[in-house]
Amino acid sequence: MWQAESFAMDISMASNSPDKPKTNEPASFAEEYVPDRTLDITRDICPMTFVRTRLALDCMAPGQTLLVRLRGDEPRRNVPATALSLGHAVLRQLTDADGVTELLLRRG
Repeated sequence: MWQAESFAMDISMASNSPDKPKTNEPASFAEEYVPDRTLDITRDICPMTFVRTRLALDCMAPGQTLLVRLRGDEPRRNVPATALSLGHAVLRQLTDADGVTELLLRRG
């Protein structure tokens, strides 16, 4: 059986901080919303981008949120579409000036 610990360097548990101040214009989702987990796949290419996203989602409880940081047109199209087809929800998607997309998913 696959163990979540094998992705310890890539998936981090976010601390839910109710004292965190809200801003009107967040630089990223992480500043506006504290996800349950974060996955950085900015250096990966398809199909590994969704393989790693799916493994992370499989380790989560239904309703938990995953913030995925990715780069490139193909992952930007394929990761959300595949997540939706598997019954997960795409809550938000934001691409910054450097081409990094932050995708907020909720496990279905």
